[in-house]
Amino acid sequence: MTSANSQSMKPATVAKKLGIYLPATPQEFQDSTITRADFAELQANPPEWLAELRRNGPHPRPVVAQKLNVSISGLARGGVEEALTTAEITALLQAPPAWLVTERATHAAVRAEAQRVKDEAAKKDAKKARPKAE
Repeated sequence: MTSANSQSMKPATVAKKLGIYLPATPQEFQDSTITRADFAELQANPPEWLAELRRNGPHPRPVVAQKLNVSISGLARGGVEEALTTAEITALLQAPPAWLVTERATHAAVRAEAQRVKDEAAKKDAKKARPKAE
């Protein structure tokens, strides 16, 4: 492997890291290999097309799931298979269908359980680290 290869990324990787939907990007972006320096520049000074995609979409499924506060699996169970725009996400949030209400509740319960387990583990670790009084 050459150092040039280790310092560049495919457009799909960059799109994922930027949280944008690759098919909505300009063709020149899709056809290029992006160096880490180019990636850093995109993050620091996003061009108008990138700012517009982040603002209005279409957004990839992980971003849609995050904005709707559900899991990606929850999106699939709700029948959302395609990228959504910010307007479509806002419409779903303003008038949530039954599947979205259910999935948000499920997602909140899963997060609460994960936090409970984490807190319990932290308590056990703190108890082990405490010196015993004699």
